[in-house]
Amino acid sequence: MGLLEFKAFLELNNEHADFLLPSWIDNNTSECCNWERVICNPTTGRVKKLFLNDITRQQNFLEDDWYDYENVKFWLLNVSLFLPFEELHHLNLSANSFDGFIENEGFCQLNKLQELDLSYNLFQGILPPCLNNFTSLRLLDLSANLFSGNLSSPLLPNLTSLEYIDLSYNQFEGSFSFSSFANHSKLQVVILGSDNNKFEVETEYPVGWVPLFQLKVLSLSSCKLTGDLPGFLQYQFRLVRVDLSHNNLTGSFPNWLLANNTRLEFLVLRNNSLMGQLLPLRPTTRISSLDISHNQLDGQLQENVAHMIPHIMSLNLSNNGFEGILPSSIAEMISLRVLDLSANNFSGEVPKQLLATKRLEILKLSNNKFHGEIFSRDFNLTWVEVLCLGNNQFTGTLSNVISKNSWLSVLDVSNNYMSGEIPSQIGNMTDLTTLVLGNNSFKGKLPPEISQLQGLEFLDVSQNALSGSLPSLKNLLNLKHLHLQGNMFTRLIPRDFLNSSNLLTLDIRENRLFGSIPNSISALLKLRILLLGGNLLSGFIPNHLCHLTEISLMDLSNNSFSGPIPRCFGHIRFGEMKKEDNVFGQFIESWYEMNPHLVYAGYLVKHWGFSSPIYKETDEVEFVTKNRRDSYKGGILEFMSGLDLSCNNLTGEIPHELGMLSSIHALNLSHNQLNGSIPKSFSNLSQIESLDLSYNKLGGEIPLELVELNFLEVFSVAYNNISGRVPNTKAQFGTFDESNYEGNPFLCGELLKRKCNTSIESPCAPSQSFKSEAKWYDINHVVFFASFTTSYIMILLGFVTMLYINPYWRHRWFNFIEECIYSYYYFASDSLSKLSTYLYN
Repeated sequence: MGLLEFKAFLELNNEHADFLLPSWIDNNTSECCNWERVICNPTTGRVKKLFLNDITRQQNFLEDDWYDYENVKFWLLNVSLFLPFEELHHLNLSANSFDGFIENEGFCQLNKLQELDLSYNLFQGILPPCLNNFTSLRLLDLSANLFSGNLSSPLLPNLTSLEYIDLSYNQFEGSFSFSSFANHSKLQVVILGSDNNKFEVETEYPVGWVPLFQLKVLSLSSCKLTGDLPGFLQYQFRLVRVDLSHNNLTGSFPNWLLANNTRLEFLVLRNNSLMGQLLPLRPTTRISSLDISHNQLDGQLQENVAHMIPHIMSLNLSNNGFEGILPSSIAEMISLRVLDLSANNFSGEVPKQLLATKRLEILKLSNNKFHGEIFSRDFNLTWVEVLCLGNNQFTGTLSNVISKNSWLSVLDVSNNYMSGEIPSQIGNMTDLTTLVLGNNSFKGKLPPEISQLQGLEFLDVSQNALSGSLPSLKNLLNLKHLHLQGNMFTRLIPRDFLNSSNLLTLDIRENRLFGSIPNSISALLKLRILLLGGNLLSGFIPNHLCHLTEISLMDLSNNSFSGPIPRCFGHIRFGEMKKEDNVFGQFIESWYEMNPHLVYAGYLVKHWGFSSPIYKETDEVEFVTKNRRDSYKGGILEFMSGLDLSCNNLTGEIPHELGMLSSIHALNLSHNQLNGSIPKSFSNLSQIESLDLSYNKLGGEIPLELVELNFLEVFSVAYNNISGRVPNTKAQFGTFDESNYEGNPFLCGELLKRKCNTSIESPCAPSQSFKSEAKWYDINHVVFFASFTTSYIMILLGFVTMLYINPYWRHRWFNFIEECIYSYYYFASDSLSKLSTYLYN
């Protein structure tokens, strides 16, 4: 039987197949029409529908490693397994790990299908031409795969029975004419789009075409639409969900679209170029989710905004130019759950009524000009889960928000004027995953109760006035990013400071920590960013840091480290990428922003069980490179790499093993006591952009091989003992000036306007040439001191020998010594006598 063959296929590819389809049993008493996921024709008893979606249970799309190709097992599916089912009308294989090409033997014979859902797999290749023969097809969902090729118009004209088609988020290329659907009178849902920015939907050709369909759902996200909204929308009156995000649409906000479609509930125009003001809407509108973020809309919100959209549940106006005071009527939106007004020019105080809205779950007001005490007595958002207030001018303390809310999962009040201490009651907010308090005026100690927040993933209390010792955070096993820099923490770094195997970022720069780096840090094996600069740390740089092989940024600068640079640093990755890397890109948030139609089409509810936007704090760190301090944020951290050991007391030679860091972008060893020569292995630093070796005791010549470093923008060997000729002023070295080499008196060349000596140019030159051109400072100090010492010993031995063999001169020498002793004795006695007489008188 075909069903048992399919189960055998699962068992062959999955070691846990015993848990799959347990009702599918091969015995005489088991009837396949009673099996799970199977529906039969009651008349013929033959299989009619197969719902084999999410059969493997391997993909949990809520995890950060959704596309962790190292752990997901792909199955090459043979579609011919379904050929025995002659009456099969519905086939759902979505949300599995199926791989391969659907054009293999068997697919074209399934032309009786009425519903085909292959979404959320890894099928690839071009769509088979025989798909145009599936004339009974009502639903076709091929979304979220790897299909490619040109989605040409002749592929779909015969499928006039289509009601639902979703081809979004594949690898299609070229132009697709939307008028191909003109005669599809039954069409209700169309979802198109692509992942590769090479797919374009043409909506205006031929000019003036009129559709026969009346759509309910339309998503043309990332389809390179330009100009005004598509003209065929003027003939649509039953729209419920519309997503035209991530295009280049211009003009004003389309009030007419809402007026024509009184059933419209979800409208997404995110990331376009719409301009002008948000004009009044009819109070009869049913819109419940409106996203017009990332446009160029401006002006003030209407005072009666709550009456314009009375049924609104999610309102996103972020990243526009709205200004003025927030109308208090916004709190009258009784159904409002999500409000995002971030990145605008709103000012004034937040209405007290809004801060008492009990149903609000997500509130984002960051990057505006709001002021006032945000957590006053009027604050009563008891159900809010995500609260983002960063980059405003808010004042006050945290006491009310912590005492009145236990549901918070995200709290961001960074870059404000908040003050006071961090309350110990924060340990009761056990749902917190993100806590961002940076760049305020918080003081006192970091409460140890913070270690009770076992779900915490992101903690930032940087740039405050916190003091005392660092508390133990070893219980925060899920912590990924920790920012404590720019405070006044003192004492040693605790041995049990951290124990999170997931930690990616540790930034405790610019505090007053002293002592050595504890061995426990070497257990943070996933650590990518280690920033300890600007403290009072001392001792040798420990070799156990080399256990952190995943490091891409390390800053140990401005401390008191001594001793040599560990040679094993050459075995740390420092920017070498692996295919599973993408830990700073925050996949979930960016995926939602690029795929909002999945929320509004019900896919997140269908597959994941939620329908509201996800918030993920994007990590950001500072690192000095190219002689300036820059901030690196989000996905760019995947590509930035550097090692900064400057401003310490490091000694010894530069390990040639550092030349193995072929992917590093910045290397700073300046302001130390390093000696020896510049390793020739540095020519292997093919990606280096900034190399600073200044203010050391390096000698020898600059290796000529360094001129092959094509990406080198900043290079300095100033104030060393470098000698010889400055490298040829070609390629990148042609961009450097005298300041890169100053403080090295033995360097020469045209750039320094210092003629090179022949002795330097040719060590084998004749001695006469050397005498004619040598200067007084061209001296070999080792030879000089050796010669001087030898001469001194020879003269002394000669003098002693002469006295030994010649009695006359020996007698004269002894008399001379005796006279000297007598004269000194007489002078001393006379001086003492005069001094006594003076004191007596």
